[in-house]
Amino acid sequence: MAEQTASTADPTLVLLTVEEAARRLRIGRTTCFKLVLSGEIESVTVGRLRRVPADAVPAYVAKLRRPAVAA
Repeated sequence: MAEQTASTADPTLVLLTVEEAARRLRIGRTTCFKLVLSGEIESVTVGRLRRVPADAVPAYVAKLRRPAVAA
C-alpha cells in the first residue's frame, strides 16, 4: 500500500491512471471517470488505456477556482 501511495505522489509521472488522478484530487474513482468522460478533465488514449496528463489535474483545479463568467 505504501508503494502505491508513493507512485501516486511521484512528480516525475507524465501520465496518470484515472484512479491516480482521483487520489490526487481526493475524489472518488467513479466521479473522476465521469469528469474524464465529460471532458472536464483532459485525458488521452494510449492504445486501449485511458490516461490523464499530470498537468491536467492542476489545470482542472484552476478551472474550478475561476469565477463563473456572467452571461
